[in-house]
Amino acid sequence: MLAIKNARLKIFFPTFLLLTFFSCEQKNKAPAKAETSNAITFIGVSEVGGKSGNYRIVKISQDSVKLEQGSTVSQKHRQWTSGISKEDWKNLTASFDIRTLDKITSSESLQAQGGTDETFQIKTSKRSHVFVNSNHDSIHYRQFEKFKSQLDKILPKEYQ
Repeated sequence: MLAIKNARLKIFFPTFLLLTFFSCEQKNKAPAKAETSNAITFIGVSEVGGKSGNYRIVKISQDSVKLEQGSTVSQKHRQWTSGISKEDWKNLTASFDIRTLDKITSSESLQAQGGTDETFQIKTSKRSHVFVNSNHDSIHYRQFEKFKSQLDKILPKEYQ
C-alpha cells in the first residue's frame, strides 16, 4: 500500500524536496591563512645532467621531504622519504624572501653542452616560480645558497 494516496501529493512532495535541496546555499567560509598570505607551500630542487645522466631531485612540502637520485648510464636509482618537523620547514622557508622572487633571473640550460642544470621550483599560495641556473644572479642567489645549507642539515649524509 502506498504511503501517499493522493496523486497531487505524490507530485508535490518530491517537487518540494527537490526545490528545497537545490535552493540551499553553502555559506562562504573565511579564507584560510595560507590563502590570505603569500606563504610558501612547496619547494623543489633538482640537479639534472652531466655526461653520466646524473640526477638529484628533492621535493619538500610542509609535512614531508622526498629525495630521488641516480644515474641513467649506470641505471642506479635510490630514494629517501621522511617527515619534516615544523621547525625544519620554518628554517627552510625562511631562506627565501618572497618579495624578491620575481627579481631572480634564470640562465640558459647547460645540459646541451654536457653540463648540469640546477632548477628551483617554489610554490606559494598565490604563484609558482621556476628558476633554472640562477647561480649567475649573484645578488639574489644567496637565498638559494642559504636554503641549500639548511637542506643539507635535514638530508642523510649518504644523499648529500
